[in-house]
Amino acid sequence: MPELPTNEPVTPLPDATLLLEASELVEQAYRRASGAPLVEGNAVRILKDGAANYTAWFAAIRAARKTVFFENYIIEDDEVGGELAAALTDRARAGVKVRMLHDWLGSLAGATRRYWRVLLAAGVEVRRFNTPRIDSPVGWLSRDHRKTLSVDGEVAFVTGVCVSHRWLGDPARGIPPWRDTGIEIRGPAVGCVEHAFAEVWAASGGSIPTEELSDPAVLPHAGDVSLRVIADVPSKARLFRLDQLIASAARRTLWLTDAYFVGFAPYVQALCAAAQDAVDVRLLVPSTSDIMLVAAFSRAGYRPLLEAGVRIFEWNGSMLHAKTAVADGRWARVGSSNLNPASFISNYEIDVAMEDVGLAREMEEMFLADLENATEIVIDLKSRVVPDGNAPMRGDRGKPTPRGSSGRAIGVIRFAHAVVGSVVGRRRTLDFSRSRLMAICAGALLVSAAIAVLWPRVVALPLAVVMGWSGASLMVRAIRHWRRRARQRHEAERNATA
Repeated sequence: MPELPTNEPVTPLPDATLLLEASELVEQAYRRASGAPLVEGNAVRILKDGAANYTAWFAAIRAARKTVFFENYIIEDDEVGGELAAALTDRARAGVKVRMLHDWLGSLAGATRRYWRVLLAAGVEVRRFNTPRIDSPVGWLSRDHRKTLSVDGEVAFVTGVCVSHRWLGDPARGIPPWRDTGIEIRGPAVGCVEHAFAEVWAASGGSIPTEELSDPAVLPHAGDVSLRVIADVPSKARLFRLDQLIASAARRTLWLTDAYFVGFAPYVQALCAAAQDAVDVRLLVPSTSDIMLVAAFSRAGYRPLLEAGVRIFEWNGSMLHAKTAVADGRWARVGSSNLNPASFISNYEIDVAMEDVGLAREMEEMFLADLENATEIVIDLKSRVVPDGNAPMRGDRGKPTPRGSSGRAIGVIRFAHAVVGSVVGRRRTLDFSRSRLMAICAGALLVSAAIAVLWPRVVALPLAVVMGWSGASLMVRAIRHWRRRARQRHEAERNATA
């Protein structure tokens, strides 16, 4: 893992005791930031794109003998969802304990009621996470964005891949698959993934019996990879704290891939500070997005990163959905979290941070391969910069040299948009990107104002619903609190007279 920056020692050479203390201090910092201990003895396999993930998932499910825990944000009733349902129902009918957890909002339009009825009829336990409740008018903002699968306490998967044909593309129509990344884990960390699943399962209803969950302390070692399973929950910001720490600790490289990057001031500052300190910071994001408003916000935040020396690339494919990071050739992360406030603060997310040179090198090679299908965003009107994966890294030299997006003349950026498998290059200024976003917001406000003037009931009715729902929610909570206190007083009086 990247070493935390320290001041230069006064003495020429620290003794072994000081080195040990420094190592323990680094481990303590990473453990406290992530809320996850370092788990040793694991075997990890990187799974690139949906096809590799689905093949591994379905093979593991079909081989299940005891338990299957499946959790995902989006589940669609298509060929991929159908194959998943067939595998799960087959195991459930064979007596395997199969539990399936899906997010209510993420899967709202993806699967039909018949899809869930077939699973339930076969004996699969299915739960929806965080359906709207009258006592929580804004509670729906917190989502279960995790994507995990655990089988028999032997193998687990953590990924950014959802259950949809979009991750496979449509070769007949020339639509390439979505680009994504996941990992397969064997060893003690499988128990950590199971316990993370149990956490959200309990938040959606009753808990899983302890005897059905694997204990990481007793699971046999399967390899030599040390990792942390970072199971983030709303308001904990565990991954945010860890990512800030990694950005501060990186000395040579920090390469990030993200699907829905939205500049979050503290994290943007951490990236800028690393780049200004001669760290080779690169950010790979999609050029076209399934959520265009997020893409607009993402581009509006490019300028401070570019001016600080962060290199930004846009993927020239149908959709880049991966969420990965690799630092200093020693530390790597794969999971469900995006670099935006929703993932950092309000969602249930899960990521795996691996401290292994071999895996980090594989992640670096994968990142450089992705750059071959990406366009670099530069502050330069004259030329399009072709990513050079063999270019020396700034951290390898004593003095940083402005390259790519780092320090060129201010003015205009170039980026490419992928449209149904073909790439169309356009030139747009950074100011134009901000102006477009501001124009969208201004237009929405003006339209809302016009509607309020011309048809006041259209505005008043939603406000009335929101206020009524909020009032009803507070009343329900007040009644529940009053009843709970009344029961406590009654029990206290009964115990006093017993």
